[in-house]
Amino acid sequence: MNFLSILVGYLLGSISFSYLITKKVAGIDIRQHGSGNAGATNTLRVIGKGPAILVLLLDAFKGVAAVLIFAGLSAGDPMPTAMAGLGAILGHNWPVFFGFKGGKGVATTIGVLGTISFFPTLYSVLTAIVLIAITRYVSLGSLILLVMIPVFMYFRHDPSSYIILGIIVAILGIYRHRENVKRLLNGTERKLGSKKS
Repeated sequence: MNFLSILVGYLLGSISFSYLITKKVAGIDIRQHGSGNAGATNTLRVIGKGPAILVLLLDAFKGVAAVLIFAGLSAGDPMPTAMAGLGAILGHNWPVFFGFKGGKGVATTIGVLGTISFFPTLYSVLTAIVLIAITRYVSLGSLILLVMIPVFMYFRHDPSSYIILGIIVAILGIYRHRENVKRLLNGTERKLGSKKS
């Protein structure tokens, strides 16, 4: 069941909505524009708010779908559900259908962890939104979001498999944002709404 769950999750996660929508709307490969990231933030910067919101929702939904499928099949065992969620995030980051070049997985992570542990994810999202509103650094908000979720999950006494998933996802997210971290430390990270120089 665990292998099947991570495989199905991975295949769902590999549907790159940022690529598909920007290709349909603007006739471009989102990975060749802006930051080169196939996600909602880059979609916002390259083609605007409407498509970006749609990408955000669909990327989150594929994480929700992966979790719900195996929550229904696992008879209360949290491990297959956690593995399906991890698979969806891995698929978003390295999609098999799109040359293994995807996004950073934040929206899909919100979908996955918000489904298995709603309130810790909600608290983390609200913290990230406030931080982004103050600093206008989406990457900083994303990093704080990823780190805070397993912390809140721990204090809420979630199943250990969910907490471990949260930790793995946080480490993975920090790795995927490593260039952003360097730019944040150097003071060269782009703020939300800023134009590319």
